[in-house]
Amino acid sequence: MGLQNKSPNPTSELHREMRRIHTGKIREIPMKSCDRLEEALLQCHRRMPEGPARRSGCRHLNKAFAECVVAEACPEESEAVRSLCSSGGTSLKRKQCEYAQLSLSLCLSRHQREFEQR
Repeated sequence: MGLQNKSPNPTSELHREMRRIHTGKIREIPMKSCDRLEEALLQCHRRMPEGPARRSGCRHLNKAFAECVVAEACPEESEAVRSLCSSGGTSLKRKQCEYAQLSLSLCLSRHQREFEQR
């Protein structure tokens, strides 16, 4: 009589997430926490001439700002991708990573549709 190791079913997790997305209210995205990154990125673009030097010099700020906006828009989904996709692992973890990425994509698409309907 050993303990059964029940791992979460990624398919049912995805279905729950999709129901939450389709039935939940779309929240406004507060971007206050990204303001400093946005300002730093704008300053970087003002200081550097357009071209490869700007792309290279501002890359880290662009990446940090994009990650901040995504984390603000879809915090749970973003955190799931960050934790489940950070390294290799078992086939279950890779499958969970795929579902987390799909969930994040759905969340971002929902916000994009809302923005486009304004």
